[in-house]
Amino acid sequence: MSIRLRLTAWYTAILAVTLIVFGSAVYGVVHYNTYNSVRERLAQQYNKIKPTVVLNWNSNYLSFSAPSDLASQTFVQMIDYVNNKLSVSEKLGEQKIKFPYPDYDHAVKEQGFKTVYIQGNPFYLYQGVITESSTGQVVAMLQIAIYTGHEVELLTLLRNILVISATIMIIVASSLGLFLARKSMSPIGNVIEAASQIQNGQDLSVRIDYDGPQDEVGQLIDTVNSMLGRMEGFYKNLEESYATQRRFVSDASHELRTPLTTIRGNVDLLEKMWSDEEGDRPKLDEATLKQMTREAISDIADESKRMSRLVGDMLSLARADTGRTFDKQPIPLEILVEEVARRAQFLPRQADWITGDFSILNGVYVNGNKDYMQQMLFIFIENAFKYTPEGQVTFDALLYEDQVGIRIADTGIGMDKDEVPYIFDRFYRADQSRGMTEGIGLGLSIAKWIIDELNGSVEVVTRQGEGTTFIIWLPVVFPVPLE
Repeated sequence: MSIRLRLTAWYTAILAVTLIVFGSAVYGVVHYNTYNSVRERLAQQYNKIKPTVVLNWNSNYLSFSAPSDLASQTFVQMIDYVNNKLSVSEKLGEQKIKFPYPDYDHAVKEQGFKTVYIQGNPFYLYQGVITESSTGQVVAMLQIAIYTGHEVELLTLLRNILVISATIMIIVASSLGLFLARKSMSPIGNVIEAASQIQNGQDLSVRIDYDGPQDEVGQLIDTVNSMLGRMEGFYKNLEESYATQRRFVSDASHELRTPLTTIRGNVDLLEKMWSDEEGDRPKLDEATLKQMTREAISDIADESKRMSRLVGDMLSLARADTGRTFDKQPIPLEILVEEVARRAQFLPRQADWITGDFSILNGVYVNGNKDYMQQMLFIFIENAFKYTPEGQVTFDALLYEDQVGIRIADTGIGMDKDEVPYIFDRFYRADQSRGMTEGIGLGLSIAKWIIDELNGSVEVVTRQGEGTTFIIWLPVVFPVPLE
């Protein structure tokens, strides 16, 4: 059974119980008040007639005299247990009817009010015993009855009205309740439909339209829409992660293929040159053989170093992907950049190396890690040397409000502005530099990860053929001394 039907059933059942209790209460109050009035009239008539019961000395039996003001619908009957004689009032005699009475043994027990039907006509009867004054022995029973046809018709009409009206109200309320339940639960159907589409993988951008009040249903729909938005974002991020992973594997395979091929070729060459079988060994003089051997070993060493760097970079990025970070502490920036500037002049380069005045960094601290910060700076400096075949590379620093900027600027080949959003992607290298310069395209990705871990940012200014400038902005943890 659906929720709509269950709600309607519960609502109808509660309404039915309420109407039954209310109708029963109304009917009970009216019934009690109606017959209470009849009982009061009977009691009054009984008290008037009972004193008139006397012993008829001529015939030696009991008799009574009905008062002249006896109500028109009131009937009197008395049974004389001593003489077993029945006496009735004039009105009762005219109707040629008599009321049932108990025998002598049950007379005392059956005193009181009761309803009797004579020839299908309802009467409300009161009966009481008459005792002898000296001995207290029961000698007769006096019965007084009132015709209650009008009261029975009134109560029957009231009962029918209550039953019919309650039935109509239950039917109408059930119909309206089912309609309102369907209307109020229709947004839930939209939730189910949207969830079914998501389950079938059709469209994660589906949202549930709802313009009703912000009740429980409205809050549920808002929550579901928010959940759908987060799921869509997670799904897109997952797709992007899968695409990045596929690209990463493809690029890594491509980058590893070249050094492995070179190493394998040189190993095969060495095996042939130093083979024990005369037919496989090339005919070379000893000097040429030694020269070719040194060149092959040198190639193997260079490619091994290249593979080691690649594996090291990939491990760094793998640690970044798993959410791992590094320990941080306040680092004096002036000492760190001066050490980097000194060591950078020994890197392979063709451009001039120009350093700025780092005294402005005196007393400036950043929350970071010395080793990772040096690695980040060397990545930018090595890139600048790599893509600057002639000209100069400048390394300096600047302060702005509560941030410090470390600037690496070169006058090299530069790049197109459209390539800037992609330079921090893994294995990405500008088309014009691919194959012309060494590298595997992971350095800037690692540098960007380190900058993000330091809560910093990087600014890139470049123009093709004129050079590139990187400014790494890092938050200062200690205030800059006032001049």
